[in-house]
Amino acid sequence: MPLIKTCHAKVGNWYEDRRLEEDTLKEYLEKKERGELTTQKMDFLRQNILKPVSLSVSEDGSVHFGDTVMLLNMGPQKDPTALSINAELSSLSREPSLGIRAPCAVSAGPTPQANTRTAFIITSVDGSCDGTTLLYDQSFALRTIDGFARGLFLNSDTRSFQKCAKKSCLQEVSLETEKTFLSWWKVLHADPKERMEHEGLPVPANAKVLIVNCKTNQALAVLRDYVLRTMYGPEFELTAHTFLDSHKAEEDKNHWWMCTSALGREQARPKGGARPCANSKREALP
Repeated sequence: MPLIKTCHAKVGNWYEDRRLEEDTLKEYLEKKERGELTTQKMDFLRQNILKPVSLSVSEDGSVHFGDTVMLLNMGPQKDPTALSINAELSSLSREPSLGIRAPCAVSAGPTPQANTRTAFIITSVDGSCDGTTLLYDQSFALRTIDGFARGLFLNSDTRSFQKCAKKSCLQEVSLETEKTFLSWWKVLHADPKERMEHEGLPVPANAKVLIVNCKTNQALAVLRDYVLRTMYGPEFELTAHTFLDSHKAEEDKNHWWMCTSALGREQARPKGGARPCANSKREALP
């Protein structure tokens, strides 16, 4: 009598297939327990890098070393974008503790809130003490906050074939671990006609300025024509390049506001007609 194959018959490499399924399930559960699943990493990254941060209060209306500020670029349509950490899943590191690792990209994100992504500390490179007023044309460094952001320094170097901005191929800007000459910046007055007169004077908070890299002499710029796809949504490419108009004056791409908290009595309205930057309300932005 011929053998009858039923629906319960096991054919092929059924044992190997079952073991493979069991191993896959076991590996999934182990990764889930360690928090290594992609969805878990994304949630962890967002929870930490979007954590609100309090900006410094400027009582005298000036920027000081040690201040926590947010850098905003208004653009031609007065649509604010902030200098932001563009950390992806590949930027996460467990050593020596959980946080982002260098080198890390930056971008210009349309966020009105001060958080771990957008908060930067004015750091001395010439021995100036915290609390000392930052002056025009004085060198300083921009550092991310400690903790999850690891205190990385905003860095830029002359472009090359191997190192340049991803889309525009202009001078790249990134975050690095060490404070070197590449991470030295200076503030210049936004009006070229008044630039020499303001050298050595205090840098006002919430006022339009230029932020120039000391090594390359190129100004920090937002390129709104180059859109980056990030896990935080569409954002603009950031580069170090001075854009001049027909009058040899810097364009809106290079104009920045070093925003402090709106709690200071002297910050009722920033110089240049823009309203002060706030930590949580979009209405407080220009």
